[in-house]
Amino acid sequence: MRGDERSGRNDVSGTVHGPAVQAGAVYGGIHIEGAAGPGDGRAPWQLPPSVPITDREAEQGALERHRERAEREGHAALVAVSGLGGVGKTAVTLAWLHSLRPRFPGGQLYADLGAQSPAGPAGPDEVLSRFLRALGVPAAQVPATIAERAALYRSLTAERRLVVLLDDAATAAQVRPLLPGGRSVTAVTSRWRMPGLTVDGCYALHLEPLGPEAAVELLAAVLADDRVATQPREARALVELCAGLPLAVRVAGARLAARPRRRLTTMVRALSEEHDRLEALAIDGDHNVGAALDLSYQGLPSGVARLYRLLGLHPGREFGAAVASAALAADATELLETLHDANLLIDAGEDRYRFHDLVRLHAAAKAEADESAADRATALRRIADHYLATATRAEEIVDPQHRTMPRDYGPVVTAEFPETPEGALDWLERELPNLMAVIRRARPAGFPEVAWQLADALWPLFLRRKFYEQWRAAHAEGLAAAEELGDERAACRMLTSGGMGELGLGSHERALEMFERAAGIFEARGDALGYARTLNYRGLAHQRLGRLDGAAELYARAAEALPACGDRRAGALARLNLADVALGRGLPEEAAGDADAAYTALLEAGDTYNAARAATLLGRAHLDRGLLDEAESRLSGALATLRGMAAGYETARALESLARLAERRGQPGLALGRYREALDLYAAAGRADSADARAVRTRVERLERAAPD
Repeated sequence: MRGDERSGRNDVSGTVHGPAVQAGAVYGGIHIEGAAGPGDGRAPWQLPPSVPITDREAEQGALERHRERAEREGHAALVAVSGLGGVGKTAVTLAWLHSLRPRFPGGQLYADLGAQSPAGPAGPDEVLSRFLRALGVPAAQVPATIAERAALYRSLTAERRLVVLLDDAATAAQVRPLLPGGRSVTAVTSRWRMPGLTVDGCYALHLEPLGPEAAVELLAAVLADDRVATQPREARALVELCAGLPLAVRVAGARLAARPRRRLTTMVRALSEEHDRLEALAIDGDHNVGAALDLSYQGLPSGVARLYRLLGLHPGREFGAAVASAALAADATELLETLHDANLLIDAGEDRYRFHDLVRLHAAAKAEADESAADRATALRRIADHYLATATRAEEIVDPQHRTMPRDYGPVVTAEFPETPEGALDWLERELPNLMAVIRRARPAGFPEVAWQLADALWPLFLRRKFYEQWRAAHAEGLAAAEELGDERAACRMLTSGGMGELGLGSHERALEMFERAAGIFEARGDALGYARTLNYRGLAHQRLGRLDGAAELYARAAEALPACGDRRAGALARLNLADVALGRGLPEEAAGDADAAYTALLEAGDTYNAARAATLLGRAHLDRGLLDEAESRLSGALATLRGMAAGYETARALESLARLAERRGQPGLALGRYREALDLYAAAGRADSADARAVRTRVERLERAAPD
């Protein structure tokens, strides 16, 4: 029973592309043969490249001894590497993990968990979605809930020899769902020690800053000339001012490397003179990292320095080159390369960058100091408009009928992505942390309209890929923004779209409250069409709550009111929902009449997807009436249409009905095959525990018991 003015449903499976491994109810182990996942046959190799390190042999030896002990004892290896920001946690861990590649052919997974991100740490549900896709699970088949994602992840990794790096973790609770199955190696890096992981057999390694000799060796490697050898005293003074932190040594070294004729004494004197200015960037009272960053900043060309400052305003963890161009209002490609060469940006791959967290703080401080409040606000708005404009373009590609309200953005630089529904959804998912960060930042920054409009643009992603927690958070902030603006239409959109997310989360009472609140606003405004649409929404909530009489009454009112207000398609969806309720109440003749009327109207409106759904309901009604030939004709036609659209959940419903038909005709083998396929599709759509799936599972078990040995 799914009614929605945009798509006609509130829980829609995404598009399925390519082969997939699907699981319904699983009893016992799942074994995936070979090194690659169930998708394209290739193992993921996601680890970032390693960088030279010095004097970390003891730490790497300790990590390797723990791994070898875990191997002998027959269990997975889990390590946590902690220490100050800039101490080299990720560099040491990467060097060790890269050395393991020959022993772990199942691949490498990597996630930046963003403990220091202004947008907040990455959610395990988001990371699991990316890991599953890297392991070959099509995006449309990633389960909806974190528990289902974690279970599928453990199943897919049970027989792999896999390496996983969870970088910049915030808590043990954030890490635990991301631990793979089998005998994999998982490394966690964090600024904090993580005693909570000891219960999982974790080996904890805390990194201290480099000693003077090792830091001097690192400086020599960065400079790649003879200055350290010819000026040993100055080199030692320089690394001491860097507090032994590899980040500070590298930044200072990069600055010197760009000036091969400059003596180390000049850098030592400059650091000594400036380190007291950087209280805000101190690490446990140490000012020297900030001084090194300040010196690097001062040596940048003016245009590069301005880009550096403006990127400090970016609210998310990672950004693409198009964001930089939007912030600067000019092509930033070459300037980004200069920042990268100066070790002030980290190459995140695929034309994307991120700051080390200390560098980001420095860039933000420089923006505060060197840009006017008006210029900072303008640049931040350009960044927000970039995301809003690109998300709107993605929305148009995936769901061209959705956007019915204006979007407020001027001429902006937009990101490029494959202009297909799958490509657009992939972009929205990849940028979701940044999009959420912009939504949270928009209202305090003075442009609340961006918050609700961006939440609205994310509708196709939320509907198809089931990021329910982000769905809830985005619409809550969007609603607050709409209310701050006094924009009742926007508030109603946030209430109805947000309420659909609450239905997906199982919060049916909360969804009903939101729909009823929207209905009250529409009624007070005299908006008959808006009010009529809420009848369908409210019917959905009543149906989910088991109040079939109330749902039927609301759907009947919607079926009458919506065409009268000029929306025949929405009225047909109400008739479709009425048919579903009638079937649930054991009234197949009534269901057949409503389903047939809905089918005709939806075809006339060009909505082939929902017309196929109506055909499924009509076939089920014929089946319940004993009209088997008519049922087969309707169900087979619906199945062909839905398969062509890769609509997993609705395909499963059609298959389930055809399986029942096969049972009625005395074909248990055919029925069992169709039931099993339906179960796989329910699981792929994240509905493995739904009432529909449970009913199918019961029928499968009955047929399996009755089958001859």
